[in-house]
Amino acid sequence: MPDIEHQLSLNENHSIPLPGVRRAIEESLDDIHRTLDALATGLTAEIARRYGLDPARVVAGAGSGALLQQFLSAHAGAGAQVVHAWPSFELYPLLIRNAFAEPVAVPSPADHQDLAALATAVTADTRVVLLCNPNNPTGEVLGEAELRAFLDLLPPRVLVLIDEAYREFADSDALADGLAFAADDDRVAVVRTFSKSHGLLGLRVGYLVAAEPVAAALRPTLPFYRVPTVAQAAALAALEADDVMRERCAEVAAERDRVRACLLELGWDVPPSGGNFLWLRLGDRNKSFVDHLAANGVVVREIAGAGVRVSTGTPEANDAVLMLAKEFAG
Repeated sequence: MPDIEHQLSLNENHSIPLPGVRRAIEESLDDIHRTLDALATGLTAEIARRYGLDPARVVAGAGSGALLQQFLSAHAGAGAQVVHAWPSFELYPLLIRNAFAEPVAVPSPADHQDLAALATAVTADTRVVLLCNPNNPTGEVLGEAELRAFLDLLPPRVLVLIDEAYREFADSDALADGLAFAADDDRVAVVRTFSKSHGLLGLRVGYLVAAEPVAAALRPTLPFYRVPTVAQAAALAALEADDVMRERCAEVAAERDRVRACLLELGWDVPPSGGNFLWLRLGDRNKSFVDHLAANGVVVREIAGAGVRVSTGTPEANDAVLMLAKEFAG
């Protein structure tokens, strides 16, 4: 097995830590033996302040994955169904089953989330619909009009949880703002993370915004999904570096689009992406392409047999992907 030279299967942010983050982490180490702000009330309050929200509508948690699990456990549960598009985030079915609910995966033709089909899949047993925007792994971006029309198709009792883990890499003018919808519709909840845009993947910190009763149902499990002291300090520092974060996300998006343009020149089917990754649709050549890259030290991921997701890395890593893609095409 060749050594891994470029790890491009995990959608990591390859930028160096944001200004102030390393110092905040180092300063927090003197207090790791103490309980301090066990429920992250300070971080919750700061997130709420930045978005003009009541803190009662905000839940800070140990990354978006933990918050998804808390939400599903609180609002789905045994006997319930949770509807989601497919392909989408690979862990949705596992998270749903962990909540003792039944995942209902709705196939997405041409890798576009079929919102009409999602609405049709809702039954009397459906409690939650999951939307990933931008969608991982396809990169599809749902706009305001699409989301509004979808919500109009759903019954009042069904909650919609929008996973916005990659929103900072997308064109904000094209992307529906989940928080704006959550402000007007108590069915809508939004989960976001510091892992991708802010580069805190190894610290696990995120937040969820929902109507107060919806958010309140997650609070009993907060002591068991705590945001560590170090992660709280890093997140607060990262929030202060918002301008730099957005500049870096724009740089990642530019690299993503550069790679896509080169792959399109090869004649490959690569849809536009709003994430920090690209979705390559190579049909029966998906696995052979993954294997070709792996043999040359570049790791990417085939998902659901439907395509290959290639995370955007450093320019050097991206150039390696393009060189190997040309070899493969040739």
